[in-house]
Amino acid sequence: MKNSFLAVLFLITCLAQPSFAKNSSSSQASSEEQVDKHLEKLIGTMIRSRLAKFHYTQKSLDDALSEKAFPEFLKRFDYNKQYFLKSDVKKLEKYRFLMDDQMTSAKHELVDQTVSIFKQRIKNLNKLREKLFKKEFTFKKKESLELDGEKRDYFASEKALNEHWRKIFKQSVLSNYISIMDAQKELKNLTDKTVKAEKKDKKKKKKKEEILTDKQMRAKAQKSQNEKYEKYFTRLLKDRRTDNLEKFFNAVAAVHDPHTVYFPPKKKEDFDIDISGQLEGIGAVLQEDGAYIKVNRIVPGGAAWRQKQLEVDDVILFAAEKDGTPVDLVNMRVDDAVRYIRGKKGTEVRLTVKKADGSRAVIPIIRDVVEIEASYAKASILKHKKLDIKVGYIHVPKFYRDFNSPDRSCTADVLMELKRLKKSGIDGMILDLRNNGGGALQDAEEMSGLFIEKGPIVQIRDPKGQIDVLRDSNPDITYDGPLIVMVNRFSASASEILAGAMQDYKRAVIVGGEHTHGKGTVQAILRLNGNQMLNFLNKPLGAMKITVQKFYRITGGSTQYKGITPDIILPDPMGYAENREQDLDYSIPWDKVKAQSYDEWEKFAYQLPILKTRSGKRVGKSDRFRKITESVDYLKKRKDDTKVSLNLKEVLSQDEANKKITEKLKNEEESKDIVVSNFEESLLAHSKVQESDKKRWMKDFEKKKKDWVKSLTVDPMIEETLFIMDDVIRQLKGKKLSMVK
Repeated sequence: MKNSFLAVLFLITCLAQPSFAKNSSSSQASSEEQVDKHLEKLIGTMIRSRLAKFHYTQKSLDDALSEKAFPEFLKRFDYNKQYFLKSDVKKLEKYRFLMDDQMTSAKHELVDQTVSIFKQRIKNLNKLREKLFKKEFTFKKKESLELDGEKRDYFASEKALNEHWRKIFKQSVLSNYISIMDAQKELKNLTDKTVKAEKKDKKKKKKKEEILTDKQMRAKAQKSQNEKYEKYFTRLLKDRRTDNLEKFFNAVAAVHDPHTVYFPPKKKEDFDIDISGQLEGIGAVLQEDGAYIKVNRIVPGGAAWRQKQLEVDDVILFAAEKDGTPVDLVNMRVDDAVRYIRGKKGTEVRLTVKKADGSRAVIPIIRDVVEIEASYAKASILKHKKLDIKVGYIHVPKFYRDFNSPDRSCTADVLMELKRLKKSGIDGMILDLRNNGGGALQDAEEMSGLFIEKGPIVQIRDPKGQIDVLRDSNPDITYDGPLIVMVNRFSASASEILAGAMQDYKRAVIVGGEHTHGKGTVQAILRLNGNQMLNFLNKPLGAMKITVQKFYRITGGSTQYKGITPDIILPDPMGYAENREQDLDYSIPWDKVKAQSYDEWEKFAYQLPILKTRSGKRVGKSDRFRKITESVDYLKKRKDDTKVSLNLKEVLSQDEANKKITEKLKNEEESKDIVVSNFEESLLAHSKVQESDKKRWMKDFEKKKKDWVKSLTVDPMIEETLFIMDDVIRQLKGKKLSMVK
């Protein structure tokens, strides 16, 4: 911190000194440049000191860390190895062990040299674009493009690099051409409907879109992609120094762990908007994946969450307003791409996405603010026509809490639902935490306490090794009957704490996919202007999101990296996705601390071996689970196939084949045996309905009820969990369970 203090003093001195130089533009530019250098040095010093003092791993920022950060830095300029040559990388190798030194230096030579080489490559590629787009691309030749940069090395010559970019340009035009063809097919299908509508109401004549010939479609695709890459290269050449320094600082941050990030002042503003929930849009978290924009998470209660077609791992190729021209998002930065996806509430955005199986789909989404009510815990009573049981079901999409209103939290809502369901005489309870990415830690602790008498819930370790134990100190048990907790690979953080505690106490049977997400760390936002001296400068320095703590189960094992392994594993529809914590580079590894003393649940015991065997037999006979398994196997193979054809017939044929297989493996069959009731009371409890709004509310309610019932009856995991619950209840009643035939 001493160096940081000196840097601040040095900067203040420079800013405060009177200038006796002539009032010339060159001296002013020189002065501004000097101030910027001092600011860069200050920011680097502050980042380094924050990482050293607060990061959980307490890594030394030395040559060894620099060696790891160097390739991360290159990735931020050239993720797919399609800009730099081998010779370029060799020139930059001399800085491999110097990033730690340059953090606190006003001389960022690695950044300067990299930017110089990068800009020259961009200028060369822009000239290549001008040359290649003078002729029309044809798609008859059989050739392919490898999209995955990890499957190739940097190109050895400019000739090889140019050939690769010829294919990139061609594939881009081909993709856009197919998108235009799809739009034209839709337009032709709507023409008759539009004509009929106009005959009925001549005043409401819609602007007719032109039906294009094939030649016009090809020309349109070629023109749009030429303009796109011209703008793209121009933008890359205009990247500010702050953008390039951000790449440098975040390469260093990334090798600490995947959740530690430096936010420059502008990015900090965007981050504040995102976490405040005030942004209007589609309700999806996006990330850059090489040249593509990929869906990383669907926000509970958001427009995409309610629309249900957009999925995690979808790649967004184009975005368009309802009747507008699609904008190509490939090779666009995520903060630029979201500008085309965000928009005012009530407007429609159409996203052209590539699914995991390679098929394309156009998904219309009506933009909206996150509907808070939709993300609240909801409950029903479930019955199955083949079973003689009544089961309470509570879905908790996230661990929400209003810290300004103690009555509004997911724990308070679950408590209310438990009491209501108990009055209905339920035989068992299902708590569904699937797709729940976490939230308030306090609620993981308090909600766990609704099901046990008292005891430790989770251990939290800080960078110094000190451990804090969160406990349930309330001896009251709200629900003491049979309990099943459902999880999947998107259940993270607070969800894993609750599921882990219920498993460790042997209080519940955990049912779900192969594992949960495995995020067992806590992040804090630290402003770099976080003291009076730096605030005095009146210069925003940005902020850091730093991993500061780690979660451990009461048995001592961490929830980090491994997550929670369910007691009964069911086929996971998203089993093909590589989006767990352990799939991320530099994720903090699993370890363990000393176990806590606690008393396991004694009222009754679950006979897990029998439950697992019977469930496995049923799953093996189920057509719905067979489809899931086949779909996952197919998608894994498709995911590994990263070469794309540049031949039109082959692409269209593959698209058609993908659609047929996807349609065949689609799992939208509703179970006619599941009966869902008592949703009205749950939804009404979360809705403050005025008498004047009752009519509108009832209209909305019918749709919500229909969607809710379908979401439960179409889900094979829900049906199998009901059978598992039936086995549990029969066991507890002393009935002998025979083997499933």
